[in-house]
Amino acid sequence: MELFCDEKTTTTIRARRDPSIFCNDRVLQSLLTVEDKFLPQAPYFSRVQKDIQPFMRRIVATWMLEVCEEEKCDEEVFPLAINYLDRFLAAVPTKKSYLQLLGAVCLFLASKLKSSQPLSAKKLCLYTDNSITSQELLKWELLVLGKLKWNMAAVTPHDFIEHILGKLPLPEDRLTLIRKHTQTFIALCATDHSFAMFPPSMIATGSVGAAACGLQLDRMDSRVWGNSLTELLAKITHIEVECLKSCQEKIEAVLASSLRESQQPKHRTSGVTSKEAESQSQSCTPTDVRDVNL
Repeated sequence: MELFCDEKTTTTIRARRDPSIFCNDRVLQSLLTVEDKFLPQAPYFSRVQKDIQPFMRRIVATWMLEVCEEEKCDEEVFPLAINYLDRFLAAVPTKKSYLQLLGAVCLFLASKLKSSQPLSAKKLCLYTDNSITSQELLKWELLVLGKLKWNMAAVTPHDFIEHILGKLPLPEDRLTLIRKHTQTFIALCATDHSFAMFPPSMIATGSVGAAACGLQLDRMDSRVWGNSLTELLAKITHIEVECLKSCQEKIEAVLASSLRESQQPKHRTSGVTSKEAESQSQSCTPTDVRDVNL
C-alpha cells in the first residue's frame, strides 16, 4: 500500500492563501481590536526588572533568532516567542541567570503553536550548551503558561502582512520579495526592545513601507498609490500618518545599524551575565538582511 504523502519530504507544505480570511475586512478589524491585549503591560526595564538590562535582552533575542534560523522554523515562531518573553518580563522580576532558560521556554511554546515540526526540549538544551536541563525547561514551561494566563494565541506583526499586501496594488513579480523583506524587518524589530510596546499592526505596516521603499516601489506612478504609499498604508490599518512615518524611519535606522554591525568583526561573549557585553558589538541581523536595500 502506497502512502499519498511523502514522509521523506523536507519542504514544509503550507496551505494556500484563503481569500475568505485575507480579503475580509472584518478579520483585519478583529485583529486590530484585540492586538493591544497581547502587549507587555508596561516598559519593564524601568518598572519591573532590576537584574536584567536591555543589552541582555538583546543578546538572548539574537540567540533565539539564530536558533530559529538554524532550525528553519516558520517565520511566525520568532516574533511570537519574543512576545511571550516581553510579556513575562513585564510581569515577573527575573534573575539574569534565568534569562536564556526563559528564552528557550518561549521558543519551545511558540514552536508548538506555530511550527509544523516543534522544537524538542532536548535540542533546545543543546543550543544552550547544556546550561539548562529538560526538567528545568518543562518546569518553566508551566510557569510561563501560568504567568501568561494561557493566553498564547497572541497577535503578532506577521498576522497583518497578508492583509496589508492584499490591499496594495503591487506587481505580482515583486510580491514574494517584498514579503521576504517585510519578514526580515519584523525580525529586526523583535530583537530591539524599543519596539516592545509598539502595536503589531504598526510594526507590520512600517515594515511593509520600509520594504517597499527599499525596493523603490514607492516611486511608482501616483495613479497607483494615490497621494503617497504611506498614506495608503496608514488608511489600511487606521494609523496616523505621522506615527507611521516615525515608525518606518525607526525601522530603517535599525536596519542601517544592523548592517553596520554585520560588517564588523564579531565578538563572542560567555553569556548574558558578562559585563563586557554591553560595550561589544552584538549583531542582531537575520541572515538575509543583506538582501534588503536602504
